[in-house]
Amino acid sequence: MQGHALLELNTLLAVSIQAERLPFANWLTNSIFVAALVTAGILFLASKATRKMTLVPHPAQNAFEAVIELLYTQIEGIVGKHVAPKVFPLLATIFIFVLISNWSGLIPGVGTVGWGEGTAWMTLKAVSVPVFRGPTADLNLTLGIAVVFMVVWAAITIQEVGVIGFLKHTFEPKGGMTGVMGAFVAVVFFMVGIIELVSIAFRPLSLSLRLFGNMYAGETLLHTMGTIGDKLSPVLAFLAAILFPLPFYFMELLVGLLQAMVFVLLCAVYIKLSTAHDEEH
Repeated sequence: MQGHALLELNTLLAVSIQAERLPFANWLTNSIFVAALVTAGILFLASKATRKMTLVPHPAQNAFEAVIELLYTQIEGIVGKHVAPKVFPLLATIFIFVLISNWSGLIPGVGTVGWGEGTAWMTLKAVSVPVFRGPTADLNLTLGIAVVFMVVWAAITIQEVGVIGFLKHTFEPKGGMTGVMGAFVAVVFFMVGIIELVSIAFRPLSLSLRLFGNMYAGETLLHTMGTIGDKLSPVLAFLAAILFPLPFYFMELLVGLLQAMVFVLLCAVYIKLSTAHDEEH
């Protein structure tokens, strides 16, 4: 029953809500395939920019250093000078990977080139199994990124303040009150600490769903606008498929950048909240 319901849901959606397995590699999904291509592209560009570094940087080195410097300045401004060197490699990697993954879904052919229903021939329209899918439009990948971050967040927090320090920071009453009011405040802060632990447990879900929801909605919007003129004459349908989605491509470029920034800024803020009291000494 669940599989039948999921199949009916997918037929109602412009873009399948789940990644599809590729016919030529049943163990590989189209979103992981594109994620691997994005990773290889980032590694190639980073290697090319840093292979022969000079005092007078060449264009690739100059662009790479500008991106790294900008990211480090922003992250350091949030988490502080002490923690920034420890978390910068992860947060910078997440930002660059998420940004390129978001934009990869806008490349012509992503989501539109694949296998049609009942055929193994390549087709440009009405494909049931696309070869390419934007990685961040797959909840499995965004959830994986969020879980990896939370594991690193826990390690950094324990390293900086320890388990006891984290529990004190979460549950310890503030204000220095004593007597009846002190006991009341202690109970209130204990309940607030419980709520805080619950919110921490839900962070991977909130981070992943926010990114996935925006990217999946963007792909669905572009797909809808690209097929809205299908009932017109062939020439008009072809023009509509090009012109109608065009304004939304620029919007999705901005959305992709904003979502990458929001994801990393939230990660940096979470680290700051759990290590801020250590910075005050």
